[in-house]
Amino acid sequence: MIALDVLIQNIATLTADDVANLAGRLEQDDYNNPFEALQDWHLLRAIAFQRQELIEPYLYLLDLETYDES
Repeated sequence: MIALDVLIQNIATLTADDVANLAGRLEQDDYNNPFEALQDWHLLRAIAFQRQELIEPYLYLLDLETYDES
């Protein structure tokens, strides 16, 4: 749980510029390995749940879909 607490604290201190840099990396998709991209994607997703106002311009990067449970 310590790692989760650190992540939550880091997300709380992120600025719009930080998120823009993260989104830029995801858009360029210029990573050394796929795990780096996946780590950035998960970070953007965590930000989406905690600081929605920061990721609104970048929602398309998350490819979130609504699910119909019926």
